[in-house]
Amino acid sequence: MGEWVYQVENLVKAYNGRQVLNVPALDVRRGEILGLVGPSGAGKSTLLRLLNLLEAPTGGRIAFEGRWFASPAEAPLELRRRVALVFQRPILLSASVFDNVAYGLRIRGCRDVRSRVEEVLARVGMLPMQHAPSRTLSGGELQRVALARALVVEPEVLLLDEPTANLDPGHVKAIEAIVREANRAHGTTVVLVTHNIFQARRLAQRVGLLVGGRLVEVAPAQAFFQAPQTEEARAFVAGDMVY
Repeated sequence: MGEWVYQVENLVKAYNGRQVLNVPALDVRRGEILGLVGPSGAGKSTLLRLLNLLEAPTGGRIAFEGRWFASPAEAPLELRRRVALVFQRPILLSASVFDNVAYGLRIRGCRDVRSRVEEVLARVGMLPMQHAPSRTLSGGELQRVALARALVVEPEVLLLDEPTANLDPGHVKAIEAIVREANRAHGTTVVLVTHNIFQARRLAQRVGLLVGGRLVEVAPAQAFFQAPQTEEARAFVAGDMVY
């Protein structure tokens, strides 16, 4: 396998004629946590959906595992199943915690469903609640179940869209620990969209800043926070940019 999980080339996305994303180049390295930060409406979530091959770009192309695609339709199902996306507001089935997490394994025809689900529920601290209906869960519990649902299929890449937004500090710490463990212990590549600059500092090895749909800087986390190279990055790190 190569060094890069993703490579992006001249990626553009527009809705109703309005351009919301323009990324000339971006690489995601195997085994890293890449943090994507920036103000609201900067295009972070749009980029995440394109990386998940949920939407077709208006222009440009994306390579996943060295294979280039201009449209999600070109990517085989087997390849797309190597990537899992967790939304900011996860939507769960009207079912138990166990059945929500088991769903992805069952549609893949996997064996040992029970043992795999119980193992991942233990990892995210939700095993004691495996029989609880999803409608009874708190925000933090919902997010942990959504992470378990993603992790149980053993993705090579985990895409996270504001996974701790609006959660209390205790749940933030728990979610961050799950993400860190997935990356360090299991080698999962993580692309993390967050508005929380402190979270990016804690988790990411590299950080990319999007402003107005443009990727204005990508650098190792220490360099990004201590010696940003662009005016926009300096303003963001200093807290002068609204986000």
